[in-house]
Amino acid sequence: MSHPGSGGNSNINNNSSSSSNNNSIHSFSNPKHSTRSPSVISNSSAHSVPLSYRSGSALPTPVNHRQSCMTAAAKRYRFLRRLFKFRQMDFEFAAWQMVYLFTAPRKVFRNSYYRKQTKSQFARDDPAFLVLLCIWLGVTGLGFGFVLSLGLKDLFVFLLYTVFVDTLLAGAVVATILWFLVNQYLVKPTCQDQDVEWGYSFDVHLNAYFPPLLILHFVMLFFYNVLLYDDTLLSVLLGNTLWLLALGYYIYITFLGYSSLPILRNTRVLLFALPVLLVLYLVTLLTRFNLSATLISFYTLRVL
Repeated sequence: MSHPGSGGNSNINNNSSSSSNNNSIHSFSNPKHSTRSPSVISNSSAHSVPLSYRSGSALPTPVNHRQSCMTAAAKRYRFLRRLFKFRQMDFEFAAWQMVYLFTAPRKVFRNSYYRKQTKSQFARDDPAFLVLLCIWLGVTGLGFGFVLSLGLKDLFVFLLYTVFVDTLLAGAVVATILWFLVNQYLVKPTCQDQDVEWGYSFDVHLNAYFPPLLILHFVMLFFYNVLLYDDTLLSVLLGNTLWLLALGYYIYITFLGYSSLPILRNTRVLLFALPVLLVLYLVTLLTRFNLSATLISFYTLRVL
């Protein structure tokens, strides 16, 4: 036989426990009674819905898109670190890009748009193209060394100048100038929060530099005797036409590199250099100034 007070106490305890359960359920379902701070809620919800890097895009953000962009120093360090890891480089893809620069140059720059979507950068992160370009510089340098009868020491100096001064240093200067001008004047007003990376400008230079390299450092060697020792109009026409093709290729591929970026506008202004190039070409023909013979003489004086 139970005590009358015990039943009352049990009812009170049951009521209190049920009310506490209701309060806990109510506090869990009602965000006003949540134990988390509003900042935690907002941060968690922000991470649950990834934002696209392109404003106004109807496409969803790719699954492998990186939300946190690396700094320029971090990208440069990663690129230089991979420069000595040949097994991680895709040389086959880089070789096909070199072929496409002659056959279908637009295909080379389509990958920059995909890299921006997946890796938050337009520039290459694989130095395989640069390594292959240096190999081509070495091969054509050996050809120049044979034609110019350079010794081993002079050949080594010639290769150093060709790779580090003519290609990398001069390329860095040209890339910096174009990088500044493009970001200053060609970025769309709706994309002012984005910019063209310096690394991409350097990539454009390397792409545009490869066809002139083969024209002026490989094809021209087969006409060495004609260009250097013949002072006729035909020699000047042949030598300067090679320069016209080489520089025309450089300007056109540079234009393709920047026109492929969706954040830029009015990139056709880069093609204005073609009429200027044509005028200079005609002037050199009228004055019989042989550019190819001048290049060979310059290379000879620099190492001898």
